[in-house]
Amino acid sequence: MVANNLFMTLATCVFFMGLVAFVSYQKTKGEVSTRDGYFLAGRGLTGIFIAGSMLLTNLSAEQLIGLNGSAYGFNLSSMAWEVTAAFATICMALIFLPKYLAGAFTTLPEFLNSRFDNDVRRMSVILFMVGYGLVTIPSVLYSGSIAVLLLFDVPSLLNVSYSQGLVITIVAIGCIGALYAIFGGLKAVAVSDTLNGVGLLIIGILVPVLGLAALGDGSVGAGLAKITGEHTEKLNAIGGPKDPTPFGTLFTGMIFANLFYWCTNQYVIQRTLAAKNLAEGQKGVLFSGFFKIMVPFMMMIPGIIAFHLYGPGLASIDQAYPRLISDYLPAYLGGFFLAVLLGAVFSSFNSLLNSAATLFCLDVYSPMKKRALADGELVRVAKYASIVIALFSFIVAPLLQYAPDGLWQIIRIFTGFYNIPVVVIVIVGLFTTRVPAIGAKIVIVFHVIAYGLAKFVFDDVITMHFLHLYGVLFVIEVAIMLVAGYLKPLEKPWTYVDQKLVDLTPWRFAYPVAFTLLSCVVFLYLLFSPVGLVNGVTSLFWLLLGALFLANVGFWVLRLRPSAAPA
Repeated sequence: MVANNLFMTLATCVFFMGLVAFVSYQKTKGEVSTRDGYFLAGRGLTGIFIAGSMLLTNLSAEQLIGLNGSAYGFNLSSMAWEVTAAFATICMALIFLPKYLAGAFTTLPEFLNSRFDNDVRRMSVILFMVGYGLVTIPSVLYSGSIAVLLLFDVPSLLNVSYSQGLVITIVAIGCIGALYAIFGGLKAVAVSDTLNGVGLLIIGILVPVLGLAALGDGSVGAGLAKITGEHTEKLNAIGGPKDPTPFGTLFTGMIFANLFYWCTNQYVIQRTLAAKNLAEGQKGVLFSGFFKIMVPFMMMIPGIIAFHLYGPGLASIDQAYPRLISDYLPAYLGGFFLAVLLGAVFSSFNSLLNSAATLFCLDVYSPMKKRALADGELVRVAKYASIVIALFSFIVAPLLQYAPDGLWQIIRIFTGFYNIPVVVIVIVGLFTTRVPAIGAKIVIVFHVIAYGLAKFVFDDVITMHFLHLYGVLFVIEVAIMLVAGYLKPLEKPWTYVDQKLVDLTPWRFAYPVAFTLLSCVVFLYLLFSPVGLVNGVTSLFWLLLGALFLANVGFWVLRLRPSAAPA
């Protein structure tokens, strides 16, 4: 970045970030003094804020850099992580959310305490807190800081070493992001996420358009014709065995990884637990699914454009997106892009911080006191907890640069220690009535030991893809819980108690919208496949597309008939 553009970049960045902060303050002023106000935004979030917050919580710098790098270096197979998440959002909206809202839970461990016992609650809190504290929160800070360093060359701007620049960036991003979580609670997080989400959508659409125009010598159409007519193997989303995401994994561990993330992961589902009512919650969750459908176009197509512009000669595949931004984003938009990038990092960081503080206060501190705590005390402890967790992450995050196998390997390995047992326990807990707590405890201990052995001791023997390993462990652990329920069933069946805190009337369009969302997933895999754009569109593509369209029309007509009872 040249020096004469630095002031404009920083000025526009500060302006946009200041605008987001001002609006967030106005929306949350006087609403964070109570327990529900701080942890659940007063149980008043509408669909648009839920969708915006879920989108920004999920999407951050690692997707901008990593997904575009994967498309540049390989193909579109890694879009599975984003696109198939739509199925998990459907499950959340139609299956999990109605039960969560009926129980009026603030945290997932609170539900596990209600369903099983306090020991299962403690064990799940340990899994979440260790995962968040040692891996997820530091990795978000680290990856976001790396993105800023790559895109804006912070060490050169500040005349410091790379490591010093990394620490400075981590602390700066962490301090600003923590302000939202510490002083504004969940509502400030949701409002700022939504505003930053608008910026991310603008940048997400603008960058591929500018890239296509550059590729087509000023014509977007010509650029589009080039990427669909040359090297079309890059557009293939049907991953082979040697691709980053083999297609078969979509039907094994990918399902359960996404179910964990979108249906049971505290820092994602917390904004859905804050829904004004079930209808608004379903709108927000399903709309976030449609945003995930857009990710390949916003965060992978630019990587393919970079391949056509620069060839395969970049020093690292992770340079694809930064190079595209540096070469083709107008200087006057640099500050806006920096603000959006930082907003995405802030979102993931402050959402994690807020959720970690929530877990600590409601599932660790409050049970320890064994007495009813005033709202003011809970909010005060949450703020102190947020500060401690943030400071701890500032220490851990810079250490990730010394990881021998890289950031992605660390995230992949350590997330696997807790995602599958959590989703197993929640699913079995929700849909059975006699499985006892001992089943959940055995599953947690078994998974940690079995997964640790598979990844660290017998990794040269167990060579299956880690997503297939997820699937195998899921099946085994469900069986363990069902056997526990058969051998030692609860004397009194567990019953679900509706707390009646929010209106549980479902959204009228939930099922048809869900069907259309699932159809969009199928459409994308048809489009980016050998029957679609790879090697040229075939007649089979149009036939299948027509069938998909007719199925949608038929489903909408059937669901919206006057005689059709709401589900």
